[in-house]
Amino acid sequence: MGSAATAWACLGQGWQPGIGDPGPSGWLTVAAYLACCGLAWAVAVRRPHVAGRRFWMLLVPLLAFLAVNKQLDLQTALTATGRCMAQAQGWYDSRAQVQLAFIAGLLAMGALVIAGLAVTLRRSLRRNGLALAGLVVLAAFVLVRAVGFHHVDLLINRDFGGIRSNFLFETAGLALIALNALMLLSPRGRTVSPR
Repeated sequence: MGSAATAWACLGQGWQPGIGDPGPSGWLTVAAYLACCGLAWAVAVRRPHVAGRRFWMLLVPLLAFLAVNKQLDLQTALTATGRCMAQAQGWYDSRAQVQLAFIAGLLAMGALVIAGLAVTLRRSLRRNGLALAGLVVLAAFVLVRAVGFHHVDLLINRDFGGIRSNFLFETAGLALIALNALMLLSPRGRTVSPR
């Protein structure tokens, strides 16, 4: 069986499309992603000359994807497909090296993207820094969830006063993005030089 056929066959074995987090916190997080997506769009459209416009335009599809992913749980599909392919292709016992390479690749790609954005925004970092920090928090959260180490999952799924820490972690990044967007969209933010 070819790799594409194996991947397709494996996809349905460990993951089914459906609502991944049907509770109130899951839907609240989806709403927060969509609100941030709308705010990012508003910054990019209403402030076309603001430095960092491309950054805000980049946030729009990224936040929309993360809103959809919050409920479809696509990283679980990726993990289940990888596990099934490893078994089907006979390298399941040596999967640790592949996992480490995948994690290293994700870390390197994330670091390069964040560094590239920091360099691109260097002249307007003061005006866009909160959103960049929020993106770093979200990237860290997504990376931790994608890696799925058991002891890390136990840590981020702990409850603090009835609220799971992964909810707090994820919404902290969204709150920083939203706060930055609201500052830029405020009348005071509009009167500041677009630099």
